[in-house]
Amino acid sequence: MALSKKEMRQVATASLIGSAIEWYDWFLYGTAAALVFNTLFFPDYDPLVGTLLAFATFGAGFFARPLGGIIFGYYGDKLGRKTTLIICLLLMGFGTFFIGFLPSYEQIGVWAPILLLLLRVVQGIAVGGEWGGAVLLAIEHAPENKRGFYGSFPQMGVPVGLLLSTVVFSAFSALPRDQFLAWGWRIPFLLSILLVATGLFIRLKVMETPAFLQAKEAGNQIKNPLKEVWKTSKKDIFIALGSRFANDASYYISNVFVLLYATQYLSLDKTLFLTGVSVGAAVELFTIPLFGALSDKVGRRPVFMAGSLFFVLFSFPFFWLVETQNMLLIWIALVLWIAVGHGATFAPMSAFIAERFDTKTRYTGSSISYQLSGMLIGGPTPFIATALLSWSGHYWPIALFVIILGVISFVSIFVASETYRKDLNTVSSQNNEPNTLKTKTN
Repeated sequence: MALSKKEMRQVATASLIGSAIEWYDWFLYGTAAALVFNTLFFPDYDPLVGTLLAFATFGAGFFARPLGGIIFGYYGDKLGRKTTLIICLLLMGFGTFFIGFLPSYEQIGVWAPILLLLLRVVQGIAVGGEWGGAVLLAIEHAPENKRGFYGSFPQMGVPVGLLLSTVVFSAFSALPRDQFLAWGWRIPFLLSILLVATGLFIRLKVMETPAFLQAKEAGNQIKNPLKEVWKTSKKDIFIALGSRFANDASYYISNVFVLLYATQYLSLDKTLFLTGVSVGAAVELFTIPLFGALSDKVGRRPVFMAGSLFFVLFSFPFFWLVETQNMLLIWIALVLWIAVGHGATFAPMSAFIAERFDTKTRYTGSSISYQLSGMLIGGPTPFIATALLSWSGHYWPIALFVIILGVISFVSIFVASETYRKDLNTVSSQNNEPNTLKTKTN
């Protein structure tokens, strides 16, 4: 039974808010890794090595994300999307909350970075299960001709989470440095518990998705979704994986690495960049649903490929604008990078990936595809970019790194079949040829 417009708005809102809370927690760590953790948790090393170690713990969360995708993908395909999402939200919230209480290296020695690493792994497992569930909550409820639009709502949770985390962290980073390092940086992490309570209240009100309920009633569930999706949908997994490379790398270049580059190598005020990132995230709140709706009209592939090509063409100009050290030009670079490039690749991504898998393996297939890219590209990107900068003393290898990944993404999407007009209950992921996918008739 189709949902009313009011019910669909409630589902979209629940998907957006829950996703935003998860990403608020995730991005807080990235900002703190660039500005705080190298000093408080790795103080015995020179600034560059301390930063590399902080980024290594940042990347550890990405290595835990595929594990979260496997665990929660299994339960999401067996027990349902709603229950799994609630567990993910609680896990992420408590992991972030306890980071706010962590003693520093000065207080407990080597146990400080060890505990930091463990809590980052908890965050990674939670995010690994969150994305697939939030996306399916929206897409499996949405009308066929609006899956790209409604599927963009959980994607909007990323800029909302980034905006919230950046604004909150910026507010406390304005404190005198000794106060900020002593207690100010902890408050944004502790505030997470309030957001989790809000998200939990909203998600408990949302019903299970029709596609999952239909599959459950028909007995169309399997014992091992991971084994099944690997057996039947390898090509889809690799297509989805490669399609994300440019998007993943570009986002952590602009929101994590460039913050380090600007403050430590260009000696610019961190507030300048945090403000620019906030503006970019705010603009992306409008571009993501626009690109999502556009993908419902022209298809996922054209929008997705255009965004990937943008990163290929804009990679060097982005760094040229940053190098000017002019506030307005830097903000323009960040807004274009985040709102246009990332928006165009991120908006159609949810539907592009989810539509490639059957209901019985959709949570697992979507989660694994998405999270493997995070592990291989997203997490290591700040570390790789910092190492490349240390090696070359220049941004050119980093820009080239993004260009290579942009080409990989473009090709991955180009060879994929289009799925934007397919019935989610009849899509078979065993064959990618367009004429083998059952299309809904008028």
